[in-house]
Amino acid sequence: MPYERIDERAAIANRVPSPESTGNRLAARFREMFGTDPHIFRAPGRVNLIGEHTDYNDGFVMPAAIGFYSWIAAGRREDRLLEAYSDRFDEKIVLSLDALEGPPRQHWSDFVRGVAATFEGAGHRLSGANLLIHGEVPLGAGLSSSASLEVAIALALMATQEIAVPRLEMAKLSQTAEHEYVGTRCGIMDQFIATFGASGNALLIDCRSLEYRLLPVPANLRLVVCNSMVKHEHASGEYNRRRDDCEIGVKLLAQRLPGIHALRDVDLANLEKHRDALPETIYRRCRHVVSENQRVLDAAKALESCDMDKFGGLMYASHASLRDDYEVSCRELDVLVELAAASPGVYGARMTGGGFGGCTVNLVQSDAAAGFEAHIAATYRQATGITPDIYVCEAAEGAETWPEGSFQE
Repeated sequence: MPYERIDERAAIANRVPSPESTGNRLAARFREMFGTDPHIFRAPGRVNLIGEHTDYNDGFVMPAAIGFYSWIAAGRREDRLLEAYSDRFDEKIVLSLDALEGPPRQHWSDFVRGVAATFEGAGHRLSGANLLIHGEVPLGAGLSSSASLEVAIALALMATQEIAVPRLEMAKLSQTAEHEYVGTRCGIMDQFIATFGASGNALLIDCRSLEYRLLPVPANLRLVVCNSMVKHEHASGEYNRRRDDCEIGVKLLAQRLPGIHALRDVDLANLEKHRDALPETIYRRCRHVVSENQRVLDAAKALESCDMDKFGGLMYASHASLRDDYEVSCRELDVLVELAAASPGVYGARMTGGGFGGCTVNLVQSDAAAGFEAHIAATYRQATGITPDIYVCEAAEGAETWPEGSFQE
């Protein structure tokens, strides 16, 4: 399959500057560009330990925030203009708050425009703002750079405008921005974890009720993210198509199972009983989602009882389901999982994110992480000719001001 290389090499874990360095540099650059002192905000990327493509089916997910952030230095203006500069793209844009409507433009400004428009649409009238945007989350890697940026922008606009919006509403408005102004019909998981992430913890999230609980990640484990460095060109369209497949499955199953509203409401026994109501491809899409929901719940029990062998086995089963039933993996991701499975100190591995490239997440004993990183780098390069980026992560804090600390409602 054709693909594009992902060249986001600057965000390797040991190259990311300290938060103090980043915050000070952004403040100085903002003063240079806009002539005033800024407030500074950040929101993290994420890795999903298990529960893929379940969030938009009202299901269960288990993400953790990671220490790669979208940073915003921001200051209020008294007019109705948003002036935003992205150092990642070395580009400045100016938007009028009175002219935000329109379809996705396939440009980074869609995130700024979309978040501002959804806040205005929800009745939160804004004045202008100056924004300096700095991104650490690798693009196209399945680590949720989009939601990280949306939530950071939302937090910056709220603070500079002195708008009191509960954190959950902030996450929902950020999701709406991605739907309507970026064009990806994502579930709520990415914006939710960017907002509510907690250092040292994964979150078990019920994407229907939006209730969650913290799941401490054992201190002797590392979340090692391996970037395949590829993103297959049809990924975005296929993501939306998988969502369509699930909606078709629900409509067909509802004719036999009155009262179901999403695949969350279907168990494996009923899916098998009514398999004849579904085309084969739709059945396999549904089987992934239904079985993945159960895997998430089983994984939460395993993590709470520190049964990491059980947790790892569920990760491998998740990857197989994503590869075979949901068909969102690719050769490069499969190679990374196979190499991880043969590495010492690894409990489990799976693709993470939307698929068709991007990253795998690996649960690795901390004392084996360095050896694992070297082994995967060498063997993946030998198998594919591609040098991967590898990020050794721990569960990080969610959206916050800097340096004051965690964002409060």
